[in-house]
Amino acid sequence: MATHPGKLHYESTSKDYRLYLGDSLEVLRRVPAETVDLVFADPPYFLSNGGMTCSSGKMVSVHKGKWDASNGIEKDFKFQAKWLRECQRVLKPNGSIFVCGTRHNIFSVGFAMQSMGYKLLNDIVWYKRNPPPNLACRYFTHTSETLLWAARDEKAKWTFNYQLMKRLNGGKQMKSLWNILPPGKSEKMQGRHPTQKPIELLERVVVSASNPGDLILDPFCGSGTTGLAATRLGRRFVGIELDPEYADLATRRHLADHLDANSAYRSDVDYVAAQVGLQ
Repeated sequence: MATHPGKLHYESTSKDYRLYLGDSLEVLRRVPAETVDLVFADPPYFLSNGGMTCSSGKMVSVHKGKWDASNGIEKDFKFQAKWLRECQRVLKPNGSIFVCGTRHNIFSVGFAMQSMGYKLLNDIVWYKRNPPPNLACRYFTHTSETLLWAARDEKAKWTFNYQLMKRLNGGKQMKSLWNILPPGKSEKMQGRHPTQKPIELLERVVVSASNPGDLILDPFCGSGTTGLAATRLGRRFVGIELDPEYADLATRRHLADHLDANSAYRSDVDYVAAQVGLQ
């Protein structure tokens, strides 16, 4: 992976959204220790190794970019451990982190977390109701991704907005199986990213494990969905993205969202009320 020193690519006028262009490790090392309340990370899954998938009914190559290619088990694990160590350093004592992945990377992430003293809280299954078919017909159809949620360490008193999540779930405890559709066309109006996450997924992460005014960090910003969720809910955001094309996409999405009156800041209570049909 090429190394870039990192520079400020975009900053909102309210300064609650900052996006840095550069290598995540290089930029993370410049973030002061114990300053971040919540991290959401969607690191490379290491899927781009000559495989095939189905898209719009056609067989297409699974090639998302050089950044998604595996360098072997040992090097992949070292990469995971490096950025996870930096995220642990910048998290506040009571901070927490969500990491998204599949079988290709999530076990490596989980082992790295355990090895460095994170406290694993939940393994959340994001269930996709409309997955592409399995072309090989030698496996079960892949219908989910995993989110590992962990506190900075065993001593942490992490944020969990239990009552809000219960209300969001119709008065019942929210389970670790999240039935959320992938991003639709309306979320891709400013451009496409091969691993874009739905805004509903990120809003749930943000509202569950942070409070208004908190600082949220995404070291693999991609199309900027984490930043949209953060600023919509009155949090502050810092993102890091290696690819200028995707950094521009994240910027366009934030600017367009900022101009949309329906996407203005909502309190946690307003958000939950809207989701359960009370508004």
